[in-house]
Amino acid sequence: MQLDKLWQFMQVDMEADRFEAKIRQSEKRQKLLKQRNFILDQQNNMKKLEGEVAAMADRLEAVRDESERLQKQLSALTEEMEKNPPQSAEEADAQMAPVQKLMETLSRYEQELSKMRKDAELRDRQQRDIRVSAARTKAEYDALKGDYDVEFKRDTAELKKMRARTDAEAAKLDANLIERYRAIKQHCTPPMAKLVNGQCSGCFMSLPSATLLKLKDGNELILCDNCGRIIYCEE
Repeated sequence: MQLDKLWQFMQVDMEADRFEAKIRQSEKRQKLLKQRNFILDQQNNMKKLEGEVAAMADRLEAVRDESERLQKQLSALTEEMEKNPPQSAEEADAQMAPVQKLMETLSRYEQELSKMRKDAELRDRQQRDIRVSAARTKAEYDALKGDYDVEFKRDTAELKKMRARTDAEAAKLDANLIERYRAIKQHCTPPMAKLVNGQCSGCFMSLPSATLLKLKDGNELILCDNCGRIIYCEE
């Protein structure tokens, strides 16, 4: 008798679970989650870009300062060469060596500055694109969420009724039996299975003869040796 009631309880319990799963898998909900994740990704991308731009600005300022310093050194060396022209090829080579080194360094800095300007332009475009796409997605999200909130409120109210019916059915059963049922449900759903042709209809494994005899006696709760479900044998 208790197993019959437990079987009926499982029907309403599983029905409520399926409805709750349907709510979670709602097309609107899945789309909202996708849009929310996209917006969060865009926010993270924007923060990353902002960090890169800030680091680039610091480097740009440092390179400019260093370039100005080197330009002053180059001007000073050039002025010194004009005041004291070299008297021999060896002196000319000696005077030109630091000048050449400065010019090579300045050339590298100019190349780096040019690359940073291009990178800055690229990041500006990326930031604009992120702002536009995030704003468009946010508008779609807000519009869809309004519809989803109405749907969710309606479905939540229906689920509450179904859970109340489940609780009412549970109240008709022995507390220990319900506790056993819920423990099995944590790792096996549905937690009960009918006996069909000597097999558990949950995992389709044949039950031992001794187990089948116990089921016929109906004096104890029988679990499938393979899947752990409660075996229900209709009279």
